[in-house]
Amino acid sequence: MWFVVQFAGVDPLQAGNVVQLVLVLGLTLGWISTYIFRVSNKEMTYVQQLRDYEDKVLEKRIEGLTEAELVVLLEQVEEEKQQRLAKGKKV
Repeated sequence: MWFVVQFAGVDPLQAGNVVQLVLVLGLTLGWISTYIFRVSNKEMTYVQQLRDYEDKVLEKRIEGLTEAELVVLLEQVEEEKQQRLAKGKKV
């Protein structure tokens, strides 16, 4: 790239500056684009850590439930599924 800029008529010192500027801007814009992509897809470290934490908390809560409480919880989940399916069919 340095040779191309020099061939275009720019002196060697300015050509080096131009090449450096283009590389830094290119790398910066590339990094920013990957960051925006990760934010939009919620693939950031904090979001993943939060999901993992919530999953572990739910696992601990479920482990602490008695058999009767688990049965009641499963029945409630099934009722909610049926309600959502019924709402989906009405729309």
